Amino acid sequence: MASDAAPEPILARLGGLHPKLIDLSLTRIERLLAALDHPERKLPPVLHVAGTNGKGSVVAFLRAILEAHGKRVHVYTSPHLVRFNERIRVAGAIIDDERLAEALVRAERANAGAPITFFEITTAAAFLAFSETPADFTLLEVGLGGRLDATNVIEHPLVAAITPLSIDHTDFLGPTLAAIAGEKAGILKRGVPAVIAAQAPEAARVIDARAQSLGASLFRQGREWSVTPASGGFHYQGAGAYALPPPALPGAHQLGNAGQAIACVEHVPGLALDPGALARGLAAVEWPARLQRLARGPLVAALPPGWELWLDGGHNPGAGAVLATQFALWRERPLYLIYGMLTTKDAAGYLAPLAAFVAGLHAVTIPGESPSMSAQAAAAAARAAGIEAEVAENPSAALTKVMAKAKTPARVLICGSLYLAGWVLRDHG
Repeated sequence: MASDAAPEPILARLGGLHPKLIDLSLTRIERLLAALDHPERKLPPVLHVAGTNGKGSVVAFLRAILEAHGKRVHVYTSPHLVRFNERIRVAGAIIDDERLAEALVRAERANAGAPITFFEITTAAAFLAFSETPADFTLLEVGLGGRLDATNVIEHPLVAAITPLSIDHTDFLGPTLAAIAGEKAGILKRGVPAVIAAQAPEAARVIDARAQSLGASLFRQGREWSVTPASGGFHYQGAGAYALPPPALPGAHQLGNAGQAIACVEHVPGLALDPGALARGLAAVEWPARLQRLARGPLVAALPPGWELWLDGGHNPGAGAVLATQFALWRERPLYLIYGMLTTKDAAGYLAPLAAFVAGLHAVTIPGESPSMSAQAAAAAARAAGIEAEVAENPSAALTKVMAKAKTPARVLICGSLYLAGWVLRDHG
């Protein structure tokens, strides 16, 4: 296996097994998992998380809380920011190249050249790695949607969770919030508790109806559980009540994500929550490119004294609304955006909530991403949303322009795409 010791050539081959990047179905992965002797049936107990915004953060909080309670945890998330290995944590550690390559080759051989999407076959490889390493829990983040997502082969998870929903991926999930909620609610299972974040009424109705039809108990934010900001942190109220410090992930919206993770853990049989472990988990949580302040790298080194550089990968109207909530608290200095977005995303919906808070925006083409909006198109979308916008060759050039324009120390946020965030972390983080 010497030629396959590095995973990158294998990943490149696997990307050619299906003409489409996304083709939602369970038939192909079910066939492959059967050929692999059903590793999905040999996983440690699963907590399954779907949603539009915040599902990765909820998974990050779940991992931190469970590990603070002394548990070994497998984690599957997507997409990655810098290296594919980030998607697969085996018993707490990012999978190494050798083990990843082995799992990929075994999945490739079992697939025997049949059509299968990249996400499906790599999900099967993750299940292989998880099934062969002892752990206490498995955390699965849905890739896209829920009902037909490759992670939805788990017949009876411990808990299913749905984070806040908004309009995104309409070409796959439907044009309305109700249609999207129907796809996301496809992860709910008969008799499995469902922990639900606050939702718009049209989404909540669909989720409630699906849960009722399955006999799945609902635990909804604002009803069965809640979070309340407090001096020095926040209060959680659910099956138990806890006064907790602020989480390490910044942003008011992260209180809801932390609360949803606690509500999920409350439904894990036999796990007694320890307030001290909860606090340690909240303090230890990490999730890059989610309102992350950059502390090092050449971009940060170029900043004048008193400036701040932040990074966020949100890319849909819900993410824009969340950022606007944070921006309302960031009024002590001017805010500039360095922004790039894929052509498949709703730029107007993302940018509209931000317009009232932004002193200026520099649009870039996302380096190396063919579906990126051009800098000119991204700038035009920003102007249409009422934001003063210019174009720049790349984030570094954009930052230089911002520093030349701002007359006082400013806060700069690079935003609009996880692909842009990954480029920044890889080359400038």
